[in-house]
Amino acid sequence: MSSSNAKVLSSPAELTVREYDFIVVGGGTAGSVVASRLSEDPQVAVLLIEAGGSHEGLLNLEAPFLGVTLPNTAVDWNYTAVPQVGLNNRTFHYTRGYVLGGSSSVNLLTWNRGSNDLWDRWATLTGDDGWSWNQVEKYYLKTSRLVPSADGHDTIGQVDPSVHGYGPVQVSVPGFELPTDSITETASRELGGRFAFNVDFNSGNFVGTGYMQSTVGGGERSSAATAYLPPLVQSRTNLDILLNTRATKLVKSGSSKLGPIFQTVEIASSPTDKRILVSAKKEVIVSAGAFATPQLLLLSGIGPANDLKSVSITPIVDLPDVGQYLLDHALLPNYFSVSTNGTWDDLLRNPAVFNATLEEWIENRQGLFVDSPGNTLSYLRLPENSPAFNDTPDPASGPLSPHTEFIVVDGFAAFGPVPQPATGNYITILTAVVSTTSSGAVTLASSDPFDLPLIDPRLLTTSFDIEAMIQTMKDAQTFLQASPWQKAYRPVPFGDLATATTDELKAQYARQNTFTESHPSGTARMSPDQADWGVVDSKLRLKGAQGVRVVDASVFPAIPECHIQAPIYVIAERASDLIKSAYGLL
Repeated sequence: MSSSNAKVLSSPAELTVREYDFIVVGGGTAGSVVASRLSEDPQVAVLLIEAGGSHEGLLNLEAPFLGVTLPNTAVDWNYTAVPQVGLNNRTFHYTRGYVLGGSSSVNLLTWNRGSNDLWDRWATLTGDDGWSWNQVEKYYLKTSRLVPSADGHDTIGQVDPSVHGYGPVQVSVPGFELPTDSITETASRELGGRFAFNVDFNSGNFVGTGYMQSTVGGGERSSAATAYLPPLVQSRTNLDILLNTRATKLVKSGSSKLGPIFQTVEIASSPTDKRILVSAKKEVIVSAGAFATPQLLLLSGIGPANDLKSVSITPIVDLPDVGQYLLDHALLPNYFSVSTNGTWDDLLRNPAVFNATLEEWIENRQGLFVDSPGNTLSYLRLPENSPAFNDTPDPASGPLSPHTEFIVVDGFAAFGPVPQPATGNYITILTAVVSTTSSGAVTLASSDPFDLPLIDPRLLTTSFDIEAMIQTMKDAQTFLQASPWQKAYRPVPFGDLATATTDELKAQYARQNTFTESHPSGTARMSPDQADWGVVDSKLRLKGAQGVRVVDASVFPAIPECHIQAPIYVIAERASDLIKSAYGLL
């Protein structure tokens, strides 16, 4: 490395060095963590490659509420799912972050670390106790810290500070109180049972109703880029950050007893640009995400041999699981008209109201825009006699893990196919199946690295998932029948939901309106070291090869029954130590 300050480069042509100790492909949630941690040692040269641009100075990234405006913009990969058999052959948009910080820069910020049972299940599935909660807790504490809410209100009873850590990601409970917040809490305490109030899901028990925790500090988004790659880290002389650059292929650079060695990465900034090779003396860490990671492996000749041949790619490592076992959470908007005018619907219809709210955020980091659109949520286990279990063993990780989720939104959340009504006031209950059993795949559309892959999560293609979605729709309506809701809002099912009065009609409504919660994972899943399935071993090393590790949501051996960004951070922190340990850097 040169002795000059670290460089943030905008194209491969600006590279002055072509060999590093480590190359991290993907400057998203996991890649930002790994690059930051590995470059803590000034003697270790690290190159971080990001397909998108900088996160800095982009107001819609910084204001939490404005995350809803980011799909189909320049900071989004703009993926589209193939027609979905379980959704009446509809397609839907898949938002993934095309910017430094990746999806942590564009998501809706929810911070869930997963139940203790989830991590213990991962330990069992991988044959590695290092993934058990007792072993990864220290990495969770290292990722994040609880900070005051934007409005500075007393948060006693809304969060448990004792279960939070000391890391760079800032986490807080909502900083702008909505009328639905206290109603949700009161209804939860009134109903009890499956809806019982939970002070802090991040205690490890992910069942009940509670306040949303989000990656927000001082009223601004706290992303992997802002937390792990702040100016102080970017100024490290041993770290180069290369933006606007795709990794087009991992290039075989030798052979070993473990198999082919892949320590060279082919990169380019556009389809017409000259391809440039950069090399890692130690390892290439692939952190491109649940879609781009399997795509890169497949483009490199790593994957199901017959599939590779079908797109004229020579197989180098026959790994049948690459791109397979794609899991995601199905999300369904349930709309209710309400009798109050206290919702934020007018904000989206009236430019003057929107601009005043934005100005409040710009001037003071206060107001509605300091939060994501939902302040409260419930995670529920299905009733023990649910028909979902007729043909399927319980897919949840354990009694501390839920099957379903619903998020309370104080307005009409036009996330799905139904447009915003021109008049009226509404609340939205976003219902989801989080212990999903529907499994899909990511495959190549062609051998061109600039062609987006084919993404098929196969949402709602199992009887369990349909029955679970029907149950959570019923649970949402039961919740809204509680007296606090009836006194203040008097919610009435709106649109097609009003006529979905039977299980069969609810299933039809779900198939017509469900889309994705944008939690894709599992496409390069971990497995025990000697297992003949999986893509990486329990230390995240690519099977059948040498020189490559995968660190992102694609390695999840089972999908978390929660929002997934916090588990990605935890994996990246543990991976950083695994890598350091392998090369005597701890």
